[in-house]
Amino acid sequence: MGRPLVTSERVLRVGVTGHRSFTGVDAAAACLRKGLRRLLALTRSVGGEGDGAGTRIELVSSLAEGADRLVAREVLALPGTTLSVVLPVPVEDYEGDFETEESRSEFERLLARADAVEVMPPAASRDTAYVAQGRWVVDHSDVLVAVWDGRPARGPGGTGKIVAYAAANGVPLLWVEVERT
Repeated sequence: MGRPLVTSERVLRVGVTGHRSFTGVDAAAACLRKGLRRLLALTRSVGGEGDGAGTRIELVSSLAEGADRLVAREVLALPGTTLSVVLPVPVEDYEGDFETEESRSEFERLLARADAVEVMPPAASRDTAYVAQGRWVVDHSDVLVAVWDGRPARGPGGTGKIVAYAAANGVPLLWVEVERT
């Protein structure tokens, strides 16, 4: 038997939650890029690697419309990034949530880039499935990006509740403040 491969690479798992529709998408993207640069710099400095080598991001996302896809586009543009997807319901059922063919196509393009896809077990209701999916993202992330207006959630699996769950579980938050539409 050989020795395990030793590598200095570290993986920073970045989860995402946020609104499906919001204003200021370009400003949110710029804020996200700045936040990700800072996050990577902090991660690298804690690891003692001033040049930044050895840390890559694994994005943990449901690829929902809006925030999830904005974060996916920005994070996947970074070198070495991987994608893990968790869906609240099976793909064919989930795609029914997307209003346009363009949205379904974007989802399929991003899903094809995933290194791993997890589908939540059947739940008593769709709301319960979305809550479980949101918590799964938090439970499998080192930091949570929230594209959020800071207001209480409108539903059981809403952004405000997922942010509160992350806070209760000690998961750091990178908050990109937006106005929900």
